[in-house]
Amino acid sequence: MKRLFRAAARLLLIFAVLIAVAFISLALLRWRGLILLSHESDPEQWEVFGVDVSSYQGVVDWPMLAEQGVDFAFIKATEGSALQDRQFAFNWTSAQTAGIRTGAYHFLSYDSPGETQADNFISMVPVTQGALPPVVDIEFYGPYLETPPDKEHVRSILDPLLERLEEHYGVKPILYVTYRSYYRYLAGGGYEEYPIWCSSPTIFPLVPGWDFWQYSHTARLEGYYGSQDRIDLNIFRGSREEFEQFGLG
Repeated sequence: MKRLFRAAARLLLIFAVLIAVAFISLALLRWRGLILLSHESDPEQWEVFGVDVSSYQGVVDWPMLAEQGVDFAFIKATEGSALQDRQFAFNWTSAQTAGIRTGAYHFLSYDSPGETQADNFISMVPVTQGALPPVVDIEFYGPYLETPPDKEHVRSILDPLLERLEEHYGVKPILYVTYRSYYRYLAGGGYEEYPIWCSSPTIFPLVPGWDFWQYSHTARLEGYYGSQDRIDLNIFRGSREEFEQFGLG
């Protein structure tokens, strides 16, 4: 019986130590800003804070967002070879007027050639001094949520699109990824030189070399009036000085 009690006591001690280690680890991650809550805007652990928007946020009051600490904004411009976001032109110019650094993003379609998708984006997004590099958003939609396209098909669309955008804007585009799209299509595929913007709610991105972290899809800020009352939150991985030089060549 004494042996049984001693064994139980050892197990309880081990369990208590594991809990303490887990708690300390979580506290350390939280202190370093590697765990961010979904409602947490302009987190103090990071110097540069931003949002991403589309027509779903409706009319955006950019000065009001700037007052809430927004330093940069990724703004949807296009999708596929034909769709153009109706709020893009207003958002692009108004955000810059409010002192917010802008970047435009393109939602990648698996259903049309990369060349025509590049044409669509270039027709909408002017070459703008000081802007962030263009972004290609690589994720899944519609039937591709259940049946993702194969790697060769995606790369046959993505590679010509990236080549055209880099040629036109003079800088390597940023790749927006989820874990699923990154490890299915990009990892080990020769895309290491492209900046990465990773979606990873709450927990810091577990992909190598990321530059931007989209840590929330469900936040609320003041200053936008559309069908969607939530807004995505992001941080830049670096100092303000590094951010100011990012993407400028």
